[in-house]
Amino acid sequence: MSNTAELLKGAAELFPGEVVTQAHVRHLELPLGAGSFALITLDNGLDHTKPTTFGPQSLANLDAAIDQVEAEAKAGKIVGVGVTGKPFIFAVGADLKGVELLRTREDALAIGKGGHDVFKRLSSLAVPTFAYYNGAAMGGGVEVGLHCSYRTVSQAIPAFSLPEVFLGLLPGWGGCVLLPNLIGADRAVSVIIENSLNQNRQLKGKQVFELGIADAIFEGADFLEQSLVWTAAVLKGEIQVSRPEVDRGEAWDAAVERGRAFADSKVHGAAPAAYRALEIISAAKNGDLRQGFEAESEALADLIMGEELRSGIYAFNLVQKRGKRPAGAPDKSLARPVNKVGVVGAGLMASQLALLFARRLEVPVVLTDIDQERVDKGVAYVHGEIDKLLGKGRINQDKANRLKAAVTGSLDKAAAFGDADFVIEAVFEEMGVKQQVFAEVEAVVPEHAILATNTSSLSVTEMASKLKHPERVVGFHFFNPVAVLPLLEIVRGERTDDAALATAFGVAKKLKKTAVLVKDAPAFVVNRILVRFMGEIQNVIDEGTPVAVAEKAVEPLGLPMSPLVLLELVGPAIGLHVSETLAGAFPDRFKVSPNLAAVVKAGKRGFYVYDSGKPELDPEVAALLKQGDTVLTEEQVRARVLEGVAQEIGLMLEEGVVAEAQDIDLCLITGAGWPFHLGGVTPYLDREGVSERVNGKRFLEPGIASVPA
Repeated sequence: MSNTAELLKGAAELFPGEVVTQAHVRHLELPLGAGSFALITLDNGLDHTKPTTFGPQSLANLDAAIDQVEAEAKAGKIVGVGVTGKPFIFAVGADLKGVELLRTREDALAIGKGGHDVFKRLSSLAVPTFAYYNGAAMGGGVEVGLHCSYRTVSQAIPAFSLPEVFLGLLPGWGGCVLLPNLIGADRAVSVIIENSLNQNRQLKGKQVFELGIADAIFEGADFLEQSLVWTAAVLKGEIQVSRPEVDRGEAWDAAVERGRAFADSKVHGAAPAAYRALEIISAAKNGDLRQGFEAESEALADLIMGEELRSGIYAFNLVQKRGKRPAGAPDKSLARPVNKVGVVGAGLMASQLALLFARRLEVPVVLTDIDQERVDKGVAYVHGEIDKLLGKGRINQDKANRLKAAVTGSLDKAAAFGDADFVIEAVFEEMGVKQQVFAEVEAVVPEHAILATNTSSLSVTEMASKLKHPERVVGFHFFNPVAVLPLLEIVRGERTDDAALATAFGVAKKLKKTAVLVKDAPAFVVNRILVRFMGEIQNVIDEGTPVAVAEKAVEPLGLPMSPLVLLELVGPAIGLHVSETLAGAFPDRFKVSPNLAAVVKAGKRGFYVYDSGKPELDPEVAALLKQGDTVLTEEQVRARVLEGVAQEIGLMLEEGVVAEAQDIDLCLITGAGWPFHLGGVTPYLDREGVSERVNGKRFLEPGIASVPA
């Protein structure tokens, strides 16, 4: 038994639940009389909804297939070897469920070495090797192809990426070394660092070809046949594959520096994966593959044993699994059909909602407002956005025409909503206004219609309290920008019934949103935590800490933006309104900042001006600030902010605002863009000891989002 086989056998024993990928070898005669060819197909025996992965037994199966073709190549029985996947899927990399189970660095190192040992055999066979990227390829799936002599890609591929850095890993089976040596460091940095940290951006088939990762591109319908014809022509010398020379001079170093600056802007040094990847890319300039692969395996082992990766996998599982099966949602059979939607209001938020409902539900959507000018403006906004989608090629002319026809406006609520199944209001955030709107809507909608509110902080129960049928009112709180942020907080009022709730969850699924069930409590989940977080920042500024110190204090968290830049995005007036709601509900923990009130009163859009291209404190705002004389250090500010957040989450869980801490994290990741390496926030608070210091206990059991004991 080879050393690799022993390594993989030991790893497989640690992971009895692996979904095993087979590596089937079949032989075929190539076109053009090019000779006999061995094709390895990676297939886990399940359909495309269960993508093919590489756990230890799967790697062992590929190793055995390579044993077979290696012997055939040596004996002169075959002229080449190809690797492809099952329909729609090439392979999507290491099996993360196995990575979660690893407890020692030695076991982690075995996985890194095992992948390298198997994959690199493809580059040392006695015949040329070909990867046919026929479907989705990620991580180790991309890397197995990089070890081959040639690659083709299907035009129909929807997703191709090296997403490891996004999760807290790095491409550790050849990606960091082979990719820059194939397409140059600059393009490799874009794929490995930038795309990963940009919310795991995927490449399409055409981009894979244009970047030079694949040597040829073919239509999806007859992709394998075309790839085999091309392979035959390459083997017969009729097609010469030429690749541009890689610049190993200053351009390589400049690319690595660009990657570092990008990582700094995204994670501020708070997560190690991007920086480790960049070190390996930097060293790969010398083209020494053996040294590079060793560095990848060592880095992989370190990262697998790091808490950031465990938080990243935890966050990934929340989004992929819990986000698709919301905790506490009623039986979906109770949901009512929604064939027409009404939107009360025609401002920016209402118009964004109308566009989303029209695109995803493909049903008529009617906007209403208090005057024709507003209605016309709202409808024009939606039609304009549809034209933009058409211009970008995201939809065709026929679809654009249908969507525009579906979105209309009316001043007459009875005519607009008389046959609506679901009506959502997005009007001014004031209880009296919302109660009046709902009273008007209830008078004209059918008995079965659901009434939804997009309130960010007001009580759904109180809003419904004056209606004849409060049981059909549900909170449906979106996050801005609506098209980008996946979260939808679905709020159950005290009288909301299961049918209304089930319909809300059914609509959320069609809208492709991540729905989380939330109790009707002030500001629900995301806004309550963010206002506590921002409130502590605001408090230390009010007490005397300089703005720059307060802002810099939370940089080590690697949040998507600083607190005051976020305040600008939300709008200081909305921030003030939510803080007033929370201060009214919980005066012992929330207070209204007089400085924030002064900024809003002065009509300022935020604390900063951007004259130099980067944020600087607006002199007019600086003149408004009235500060005390208590100056804290960055460390003191950070401790105070984190302790405030830990206390608030502890209280929210006691109050039953959500089912578990996992829902808090899911909300922060999908509604506020909090990073995967924090796991949302509770794994980070556990890891830093803040949870126990404040609440006397961890939020999560050891081994969840951390290395198992």
